[in-house]
Amino acid sequence: MFPSRRKAAQLPWGDSRSFLPRKYSVFQLFFVCLFLAFLSLLWLQLSCSGDMSQAGQGQELVSPPKACPFEPPVSLEEDPSWAPHRLAVLVPFRERFEELLVFVPHMHHFLNKKKIRHHIFVLNQVDHFRFNRASLINVGFLESGNSTDYIAMHDVDLLPLNEELDYSFPEAGPFHVASPELHPLYHYKTYVGGILLLTKQHYQLCNGMSNRFWGWGREDDEFYRRIKGAGLQLFRPSGIKTGYKTFRHLHDPAWRKRDQKRIAAQKQEQFKLDREGGLNSVRYHLDSRTLVSVAGAPCTVLNIALDCDAADTPWCAFD
Repeated sequence: MFPSRRKAAQLPWGDSRSFLPRKYSVFQLFFVCLFLAFLSLLWLQLSCSGDMSQAGQGQELVSPPKACPFEPPVSLEEDPSWAPHRLAVLVPFRERFEELLVFVPHMHHFLNKKKIRHHIFVLNQVDHFRFNRASLINVGFLESGNSTDYIAMHDVDLLPLNEELDYSFPEAGPFHVASPELHPLYHYKTYVGGILLLTKQHYQLCNGMSNRFWGWGREDDEFYRRIKGAGLQLFRPSGIKTGYKTFRHLHDPAWRKRDQKRIAAQKQEQFKLDREGGLNSVRYHLDSRTLVSVAGAPCTVLNIALDCDAADTPWCAFD
């Protein structure tokens, strides 16, 4: 009366023409459902754009990559109604990938909301010399091409939060976005670091930045003197009410130490004005140029090998 064998689960259809068998065991149904779930997850993963993806050198993105469900889509297209000028965001970089993964999508979204046509250039120093922010910016200027007509010298660890900050074409003169009144760390009146906008014409007029600053610091102070020596007026934001909360500073000094060592004659030389070198004398080799996407935000990574004249600046490398 009570059979010992359990009946197989019955499917609701009994048509013999069905593409599935009439009977399935409970375990068979379970594994079928598990397999279908796996296929769904695999399709979702392949259709997302959360990972960095590369395009070949010189290629352009035809359409925005498909965004993951938990990530807001980012438009890669620039509206023709936006301003005619185009900004080259020059980001000196070395081994700060965690900050870069935050910076690129944040800046792309921020500038798109402000309707600023732009392209981000990550200036990745790949040689064995000490970090040289100024030389990297010189190279970025030379390699940014003719499709941009002004630049932003932009630290990778400084994110603008206030949408009232101006990133438009600085026709009247250099515009210091990260002014001493707003920067979370540096408040002296001659400070021009962090984020500085210049037209390409004005940058050439200054002969770019000095290539003599290996290690961290002082290249911005020397560039302030170049701006004044070129007869340019420096402008800064006005009417910003957010004070030192205007930017988010990503750098953790306890985890990432700055190279502040001064060796050989560097301590004395760092306070001198370099009257000859700059954009006209930067020495480098461009190892590669790669268009990548970070969470849907496009940027170009320039792998740059700087050269150093050890007789002129022996502090470019440690013994």
